Amino acid sequence: MFQDYPIANRWTDAEHVVIHPGDCLDLLRSIPDNTIQLVVTSPPYNIGKEYEKRLDLDLYVAQQAEVIRECVRVLSPRGSICWQVGNYVDRGAIIPLDTILYPVFSGLGLRMRNRIIWHFEHGLHCSNRFSGRYESIVWFTRSDEYTFNLDPVRVPQKYPGKKHFKGPRVGEYSGNPLGKNPGDVWIIPNVKSNHVEKTEHPCQFPVELIERLVLSLTHEDEWVLDPFLGTGTSIIAALLHQRRGAGAEIMPRYVELAQRRIREAMAGTLRTRPMNRPVYDPRLAGQQLTEVRPRAAAEEEQLALLEGREDYCVDEDR
Repeated sequence: MFQDYPIANRWTDAEHVVIHPGDCLDLLRSIPDNTIQLVVTSPPYNIGKEYEKRLDLDLYVAQQAEVIRECVRVLSPRGSICWQVGNYVDRGAIIPLDTILYPVFSGLGLRMRNRIIWHFEHGLHCSNRFSGRYESIVWFTRSDEYTFNLDPVRVPQKYPGKKHFKGPRVGEYSGNPLGKNPGDVWIIPNVKSNHVEKTEHPCQFPVELIERLVLSLTHEDEWVLDPFLGTGTSIIAALLHQRRGAGAEIMPRYVELAQRRIREAMAGTLRTRPMNRPVYDPRLAGQQLTEVRPRAAAEEEQLALLEGREDYCVDEDR
């Protein structure tokens, strides 16, 4: 069971959990300079969700810039900002929000380290273009001396038995025994109706997405801040790994939802999807067509395919 911290509604550095029920700028202005190790958020996309008012794009960028400017002020010298965004849709044309926000970050002296693509399989189906199945996380740092911990977020090697075939290390395993770098394309299910973390929020992001950022970009007891907190996911990811978490949420019912989920996380009762679980395992799903064929049968099929034998029937669904 995790430690049961009180949930404060105003900032002090003595707290471990802060949820400000109001505008994020009010919270940010109460935080001293150079305090936050990681700012991570998914801001409104200006597409007319219930918690946002659709704005002219220039005004939207100006509002985002005001928040980003304050986030940079409170960021520690070794800290990171991760801004997770999708596309703005204007009369059927899409505009990637990370591209129009990049000048804001770079203009404040930040350096981009990665443009991470978050890929998922479920979402709205389009009829006049290909359905959108990714969003972007732009990762910026304040300086060249920044925190980056790769080992806690390594993923299993694709070929763990691969060995060097020549040179001074011939015969030794070639991969890192702790796993490989996860790269900049992350395949993580989004939170839809059958997701274990689903709540009433229409644009909730998964805990494991933020866990990877928390583990790689912070150390224990450092602050993680989400200026657009939503259902509390960023604070939950921070608490699961012994970090501190703060955020602001303007809608009262989402404040209550975030408080409830955070208390469940501290009690160890919140259900979350584990990090690095395969997106789909047909055996765990109870599928019948997962039996391994005898080696002789598999070799016979491969030989028939190579020889182009028409008398050998192959199940196209295999």
